[in-house]
Amino acid sequence: MENNQFRKLGAKITGLTVGFSVIPLLLLGITIYYQFSKTYTAKITENLATLVTNKARALDLFLDERIAQLRIIAGTQPYAKVSQAEHLEDILRIIRQGSESFIDLGVIDQQGNHVAYCGPYNLQGINYKNEKWFHEVMARGVYVSDVFMGFRKFPHLIIAVMYREGNTSWILRATIDSGVFESLVRSIQQGTHGDAYLVNAAMQFQTTPRFGLTSSLKDHLGTPSRFSGPRIIATSSPSGDSLFGLQWLQRKDWMLIVREDPKEELSPLLRTQHYVLATGLAGMLIILMGTLILTRLMIRQLMRAEQEKALLDESLLQSSKMAALGKMAAGVAHEVNNPLAVIKEKAGWIRDLLEEEDVKNSENFQEFRDSVDKIETHVDRAKKVVHRLLGFARRMEPLREKVDVNAVLEQTLSFLENEAKYRNISITTSMQQNLPRILSDTSQLQQVFLNILNNAIDAIGKGGDISISTQADLRTKELHVTITDSGPGIPRDIEKKIFDPFFTTKQVGKGTGLGLAISYSIIDKLGGTLRLENARNKGASFIITLPLTPQEG
Repeated sequence: MENNQFRKLGAKITGLTVGFSVIPLLLLGITIYYQFSKTYTAKITENLATLVTNKARALDLFLDERIAQLRIIAGTQPYAKVSQAEHLEDILRIIRQGSESFIDLGVIDQQGNHVAYCGPYNLQGINYKNEKWFHEVMARGVYVSDVFMGFRKFPHLIIAVMYREGNTSWILRATIDSGVFESLVRSIQQGTHGDAYLVNAAMQFQTTPRFGLTSSLKDHLGTPSRFSGPRIIATSSPSGDSLFGLQWLQRKDWMLIVREDPKEELSPLLRTQHYVLATGLAGMLIILMGTLILTRLMIRQLMRAEQEKALLDESLLQSSKMAALGKMAAGVAHEVNNPLAVIKEKAGWIRDLLEEEDVKNSENFQEFRDSVDKIETHVDRAKKVVHRLLGFARRMEPLREKVDVNAVLEQTLSFLENEAKYRNISITTSMQQNLPRILSDTSQLQQVFLNILNNAIDAIGKGGDISISTQADLRTKELHVTITDSGPGIPRDIEKKIFDPFFTTKQVGKGTGLGLAISYSIIDKLGGTLRLENARNKGASFIITLPLTPQEG
């Protein structure tokens, strides 16, 4: 598999893993956030509705208490007595001990005359017969005004109750300090942007808003008709979003409005949103990094397995090739051996005739003799090739004996010592001391070492170095023999052919091309491997690996 294919596979694994990991996480996060947002918003809306309802009831209770106080006074005090200014002043002093919201008290007869008054203003003698509120209180028995300026020239509201004594009706009227009322409403304001105020049916402010009067209230809420229970309205404008809670008072046609800033109220939700977003991003980043690391490890493992598979395939192909060529070599050797025997026999017979007959006196006798010598020489050479072919084809089963590889190498080197000196080639050894003995075949290993060293000497020619090293790897339970020469090395284009039978780089007539093929077959039979490591212009290394523990079978 090419590197590009591995990169595509890595990208697919990364994409699928990230997709199958991140998408469920994303869906879970969105679902949890949506449900939490929905629940939290509903809770805020419920809390606002509860707040506006309770506060509206408190304002109704405040008005009811004042109305009840006036009714008690009217019901317990006869008109003749209460219309006396001194007595009315005593009553005002008493009720102000319990509630400072009363500013003054006044008694008005059924003709609208202000017959008695106690308070800070000069209202004695004023006639209210033409005032709208006078007729309303006379008709309904009780009256609560809007906040207005009136004769007092400051914001206030009045509460008036009508009482009958026989055929006479009279009104007890009180002025309520709007400041007290303002403080009651202002206590409802929450947060840094929250507000609360009262408006009448015409959406006119009865208390002062926290951030000043605004003309855009109708734009947001319109002029809602009276409704029962609380109502929550969310609005959005360029100045910002608002959440309004509305509740009409029962005692008066006033509407309590509580405004909240959704951003302020939803700040815990927004913080949670940021935490969830940050946590989600961190989780996705961790997943992405973990996926990339795992994918890289998997791809490396796949590439390593692919390389090992390629080496195994190459080894199996070489073994198969060697087996097929071995069978072919056996057939060829048998077929050639018999004609060679005949040629050898007839060449000997011709030599005998040349010695016995008068041919000696022939002027061509020497040519006949030389020809017979060449025939016998080449027949002998052909027989050696056939013998080696038969040896390659027989694939003799190796012996199993304890072998000291260092000793085998030293013995092999003794065979080549003189030739190496003649060619001025230096042979150095670096053999591991106390190298474990292995179960193998001494003679076949010696043949392998001899073939490789002969090739190294031929590759160097004259003047060079050959190094031999042995080492045991107890972790992998393998023994390594490395033979390195300083020759020109093996060209890249023939590296894969180097172990093929009859393949040689030597001149014609100087090599059969069977040495490395036989060596490869022997090492394979011994359960080891023989491989070439070639460095351009730095010679070649043949690494023989043998098992420390013999294979079964």
